Amino acid sequence: MSQQIFVYIFFFTFSSTVFAQALPRHNPVPGGIAVVDLKTNSEKPPEVQFLKRRVMVVKGKNGNWHAVVGIPLTLKKGQRSITVKSATTTKQSFKIKHKKYEFRHIRIPNERMVSPSKKDLERHFKEKPLMVKALKTWTEQDEVPMSFIKPVQGRFSSQFGLRRKYNEQERIRNHTGLDIAAPNGTPIIAPAKGKVIRTGDYFFTGGTVFLDHGQGLITMYCHLSKTDVKAGDILKQGEKIGEVGSTGRVSGPHLHWVVTLNNTKVEPKLFLQEKL
Repeated sequence: MSQQIFVYIFFFTFSSTVFAQALPRHNPVPGGIAVVDLKTNSEKPPEVQFLKRRVMVVKGKNGNWHAVVGIPLTLKKGQRSITVKSATTTKQSFKIKHKKYEFRHIRIPNERMVSPSKKDLERHFKEKPLMVKALKTWTEQDEVPMSFIKPVQGRFSSQFGLRRKYNEQERIRNHTGLDIAAPNGTPIIAPAKGKVIRTGDYFFTGGTVFLDHGQGLITMYCHLSKTDVKAGDILKQGEKIGEVGSTGRVSGPHLHWVVTLNNTKVEPKLFLQEKL
């Protein structure tokens, strides 16, 4: 009998370890991530929505289900709530803190990338639905890799969330990715296991690759000079995606790295193994 109890305890502990996984850093600011403990360790995960979009739900190290919520850059500080659907439907609140992003003026040498021609805009509006569809991808997956490594060796040249103005235009845009400056041809690698769901050459983002990591976690790699993968490829962490370039709207060679949760662009650094 004692041996049976030992086996049961071992199996239960091992199973909990298997399903528990690393989570991104909790930073509930505009453009950040709220990791919300749902206070349940039920066998089946609850379904969670935020702003009418489905949210990732995974088991944390304490054995409870956690919602991993991407917060739009446009949201203001204050109380917000997620909708949790299980046996019943409930609301669970969390607080968004204030964050002020810096302003930067960017000079783009190719004026067409700032003031596109009619033909350029026609091309962009044909490409945009394809990119939007890729970022909306949802793949059911129990375990989602969220302990990222840096996708390219280089310096962070333009931080996520910066309020930027191109050339002398009046319009100010938030920077929805993280730029890593590196020489043309520098290898770009997968920060975590993922499936290639789309590749392309687009007007503003140039050579572009989309990776699906599961449950609405999508990463996007832009301005590539060379792409080494195709749609359908399954990449392990560290496998090559392509090479740094200066295609699309750029001021110099770099990787523009985008991370989305629940179709919301968030700070990529929150997924990196090291705090940078």
